[in-house]
Amino acid sequence: MEVKVIASSQAKLARTDLPCRELGFCNSKTGVFSSQRRICFRSSLRWENAVVRSNLKAIRSEVIAEEKVSGSPSASSTRSEPTDDVRLFVGLPLDAVSDSNTLNHAKAISAGLKALKLLGVEGVELPVWWGIVEKEAMGEYDWSSYLALAEMVQKVGLKLHISLCFHASKVPKIPLPNWVSQIGKMEPHIFFADCSGQHYEDCLSFAVDELPVLQGRTPLQVYRDFCESFKKSFSPFMGSTITGISMGLGPDGELRYPSDRHALKSTDKPGLGEFQCYDKHMLMLLKQHAEEIQNPNWGLSGPHDTPSYDQSPTSNNFFKDHGGSWETPYGNFFLSWYSNQLLLHGERLLSLASTTFNDSPIRISGKIPLVHSWYKTRSHPSELTAGFYNTEPRDGYEAVAELFSRNSCKIILPGMDLSDGNQPNGSSPELLLAQIKRACRKHGVEVSGQNLVVSSGGFEQIKKNLGDENVVIDLFTYQRMGAQFFSPDHFPSFTGFVRSLNQPELHSDDLPMGEEADTGSLNLNAEPGRNTSFQVA
Repeated sequence: MEVKVIASSQAKLARTDLPCRELGFCNSKTGVFSSQRRICFRSSLRWENAVVRSNLKAIRSEVIAEEKVSGSPSASSTRSEPTDDVRLFVGLPLDAVSDSNTLNHAKAISAGLKALKLLGVEGVELPVWWGIVEKEAMGEYDWSSYLALAEMVQKVGLKLHISLCFHASKVPKIPLPNWVSQIGKMEPHIFFADCSGQHYEDCLSFAVDELPVLQGRTPLQVYRDFCESFKKSFSPFMGSTITGISMGLGPDGELRYPSDRHALKSTDKPGLGEFQCYDKHMLMLLKQHAEEIQNPNWGLSGPHDTPSYDQSPTSNNFFKDHGGSWETPYGNFFLSWYSNQLLLHGERLLSLASTTFNDSPIRISGKIPLVHSWYKTRSHPSELTAGFYNTEPRDGYEAVAELFSRNSCKIILPGMDLSDGNQPNGSSPELLLAQIKRACRKHGVEVSGQNLVVSSGGFEQIKKNLGDENVVIDLFTYQRMGAQFFSPDHFPSFTGFVRSLNQPELHSDDLPMGEEADTGSLNLNAEPGRNTSFQVA
């Protein structure tokens, strides 16, 4: 079944006598509505025909049933207390530009941008993939499709936040540059490895940041050249349309190790992950550190008494709450070294970004993960394997906040839609989020927020986090545009969420005029039961 979100401009007589626009959702088989602008997505969802009507001045939205029901309250009629000074962005699809460097779903995205502008959203976030722009050869960049998207955003009058992605994505499939993958086939140790020797090929090992492993150049040099090329190519947009850049820092763009890569998908009880320190370059750094403290035996390998990816902390000795190896002198040695390698990598990349864009009127940010599984245990094993030395007796996020503060960068915190209800394995996203916020406030680090799941059930939790008096969150990016986002099960709730924030008023002059009709289709290419648009960039 093909799902369409239809937008049409129309003057309506109401008490305010202001122009309104309707966003209609219909089953394409019935063709209920005729319109000039359409956002078309493919999905297996089914629903009753509905329309979301938005008043431009009041940003009011309500769901109108196909057959009027007198006195029926709107599904989104409840107004929450406004959250002051929060700028709202929405993420564009991860595959807005395809692996072949063509613009995907151009007409659908164009109509979606207009709908977001209508609602009072300030801007959109765009993932820019290393593996697409510099695909075939080092130093050969093709920005054409991303420039076209930037022009679309500028034309509608929205702001643009760029996420520079130096990792690969499995869904949708966006690999690393071909020439990097070819090097990896000959020298797999440029990638992370776990204790069984399995390599993670979706991003480079932090240990090779400053090694000439890419045709005689270091990854840091290649990243810098990429950023310089981006800066030059997008100079007409910098500071006007483009107001922020997020620097990719690791797997899924986050500052972390790929510790959870083998987590079982058939269970809602997540494992704790594994340490990723077994490529030869990481092992060499471990060996050097052990020799420096005159205990060379500690540098021969990683811990030998850790559970595997999907096991519980009590299945082996290292992470046990009482008497675990993590509390021994060796445990402190290893965990300090392992987390420090993560911080050094973050320092190198955030410093690179700050230096490259220091003369541009934009803000630099980076994302850290919300690794909340097993948070209520003493050892916090999932955080330890991800690279955060955070345990019951030790705050591991102070050093992270100091890192971002030194480089004058904002922290992006995902998971602001998550609550502690029904969380497995002693998980607590709310407590972890509060801890990270405290560290940011202490070190004067600005915070931006994101959600993890496209769901109508998370908006109240998001508003709760945005209204937290302990830390100011001035920007929130809702992830991400796609079929589920525009469905009538979700979009009316989203418009209510937008309405509850302190968004600037829109006037008819803000809307693009004289646009040609456009019709587009967005195919998420999702695996059964999986919406690819929910993945982080």
